[in-house]
Amino acid sequence: MILVRSFVQPLLLLLHSRWLGVAPSPTDEGALRAGHGEHGEPGHKEPHKDSYGTFASEFLESRYLSDDGYPFPTAPPVDPFAKIKVVDCGVTKGCIRYGKPGCDAETCDYFLSYRRIGTDVEYEMSSDTDGWVAVGFSSDKKMGGDDVMGCVHDDNGRVRIHHFYNVGQWAKEIKRNPARDEEGVFENNRVTCRFKRPLYVPREETLVDLHLSWYYLFAWGPAIQGSITRHDIDNPPVSDHMISIYKYEDIFMPSTAYQTFNSPLCLLLIVALTFYLLMGTP
Repeated sequence: MILVRSFVQPLLLLLHSRWLGVAPSPTDEGALRAGHGEHGEPGHKEPHKDSYGTFASEFLESRYLSDDGYPFPTAPPVDPFAKIKVVDCGVTKGCIRYGKPGCDAETCDYFLSYRRIGTDVEYEMSSDTDGWVAVGFSSDKKMGGDDVMGCVHDDNGRVRIHHFYNVGQWAKEIKRNPARDEEGVFENNRVTCRFKRPLYVPREETLVDLHLSWYYLFAWGPAIQGSITRHDIDNPPVSDHMISIYKYEDIFMPSTAYQTFNSPLCLLLIVALTFYLLMGTP
């Protein structure tokens, strides 16, 4: 105990004197340097020339800063969800867009992309909704008996990937979920998600092999406490041909508001009206 006190007291005295800017007395200096030689002799240690405040700041910087200069409690910012790139559509992945001509993953009523990654297929989905967005794999363009993957926005603000099976016009959730590497975000009143699912699966009624071609059913709608409700439109869009994950297409499907002039009857009326205006009245 006496040995510890004899060591601590001179150290405290030195720190106190340097903090106040007062040099220690010759007696204290001699006590502290006992056993050391004079300046330039073996055993001599040069006193620290900086103030205690500088020493303290250097200590705190080395203690609370990482090698890159970041304070330990604050990590560099990380993007939680990488945005969907539409420039890759038709090149390194297939895309299906439904909505206004020229829309992308952030402006289409509905957007879907797919690409093969090893033995998996990666899907990206986005829709202008605060509830859910889904894709179904059908053999006949009709709802009923379809394997469905859906991204659902719950009341806690999370977006989760669910597996469903269409029983008639209703989707029944299936406990076995083939999705992995799930990501999802609800932002700007849009549900957006990304996930992978195996290319080959054991044959069963509620799960299809994605290496085969299927009609794709597209749907979205509101959710209540994380449970999906009826889709927003009465007749959800469906691909006009079977989609193969081995062929990367960039397909655009105009939404109802932009389908008016695609109707054969409307085109016939336009032609008749144009002919009438050019010929003039009799």
